[in-house]
Amino acid sequence: MAIYDPKSLRADEFINHEEILETLEYAERNKNNIELIDQILEKARPRFMEKENHGAALTHREASVLLACEIPEVNERIFKIAEEIKLAYYGNRIVIFAPLYLSNYCVNGCVYCPYHIDGKIPRKKLTQDEVRREVIALQDMGHKRLAIEAGEDPVNNPIEYILECIDTIYSTQHENGSIRRVNVNIAATTAENYRRLKEAGIGTYILFQETYHKESYLQLHPTGPKHDYDYHTEAMDRAMEGGIDDVGLGVLFGLDKYKYEFAGLIMHAEHLEAAHGVGPHTISVPRVKRAADIDPDVFDNSIPDETFIKIMACIRLAVPYTGMIISTRESEEVRAKALQVGISQISGASRTSVGGYAEEERPHDTEQFDVSDQRTLDEVVNWLMVNGHIPSFCTACYREGRTGDRFMSLCKSGQILNCCHPNALMTLTEYLVDYASPETRELGFRMVADELERIPSESIRATALDNIEGIKGSNRRDFRF
Repeated sequence: MAIYDPKSLRADEFINHEEILETLEYAERNKNNIELIDQILEKARPRFMEKENHGAALTHREASVLLACEIPEVNERIFKIAEEIKLAYYGNRIVIFAPLYLSNYCVNGCVYCPYHIDGKIPRKKLTQDEVRREVIALQDMGHKRLAIEAGEDPVNNPIEYILECIDTIYSTQHENGSIRRVNVNIAATTAENYRRLKEAGIGTYILFQETYHKESYLQLHPTGPKHDYDYHTEAMDRAMEGGIDDVGLGVLFGLDKYKYEFAGLIMHAEHLEAAHGVGPHTISVPRVKRAADIDPDVFDNSIPDETFIKIMACIRLAVPYTGMIISTRESEEVRAKALQVGISQISGASRTSVGGYAEEERPHDTEQFDVSDQRTLDEVVNWLMVNGHIPSFCTACYREGRTGDRFMSLCKSGQILNCCHPNALMTLTEYLVDYASPETRELGFRMVADELERIPSESIRATALDNIEGIKGSNRRDFRF
């Protein structure tokens, strides 16, 4: 029997089934233990000004106790502290990105995904000219940050194809548009291929575990290379070996029981910290959604919105430094609630079909899943500002080399706000000048003026103001701290 060891590089030791079961039993026994819960919540509270505690991350057992607790008053405290943590680490900024689907060719048999090898979905793979058209369409909306997606197919989607697409994306510019950060969400691969991705200038490598329950994982992935649970689960360690120090975790909630998945997710974050000294740069929270020949009602582990929101809040308490991502899988209503409990990144105007952005009408025949929030990027930006959030298109940390442990040291100390806040305002100004509707532009300029006054450093505030005036008055772009 494998023994739990967060420093181990073996999947069955750092995601240990027996440890998860014991954790769930511990959480159930203590879910009404108010004294313990008070201690856990006090530990989680952010205190950047107190040297002995910068807002400690919770263990997977502590976080599981909070998730199991059903006391309404405790839940309200969890939500409140989650919001406090997000504001302490990331301020009122919300980073915006878009997914770009390159190819839906796939050799895996994943039963929950329409891309599976026997799926009826029309197969499509973008040429480099088509990639360029997609990128221009995204630039013309105002996007600066993409997450590229592709099915696993060594013949149709080899690493060389992915690398060529990355080069095309970075080299494509239209008017004032440019994609400044490409995150990559592709299948688990070798350390050498991760090294090649790093050399290509990617931002974060993202890979969803789908489920940490090994027995369920094998049933849900009956055929194809993804069937190898250990190889998939150990992918982030190979990515670190290949030099990628910004990695993104996630599970597909609804495939298995959420408390098990939650414990496994937090254990994976603990493992990255223990083994590599760098936790996950991001954690995504997708839920199973309807898609071509996929009915989410088939999966009997679906979770209601209220539980889903609490999961996000508990993740924020357990991994306070991580960027948390919610996609357009979720409705405007759910995303609004999620922003109050710790989400720091959202997608906007997403199309999950291959080649969807260059088409005037949203195509549905090659979609990976239904998009619930179908608003334009301008509508999303406007909505964020109305609700007091700064829409940020910033990519400065990645491009200034503030990745991995360098980013984490700044983030965990609260110092990241000194550069991220003005960077957000400058990139928002770029969007307002180049792409926004008149209503959004007017609202945005008022927000930028108000937020500039909140920058504590006079010199940084003065430089940011000069740069913002330069953006408004000329075609000068891409200022950053």
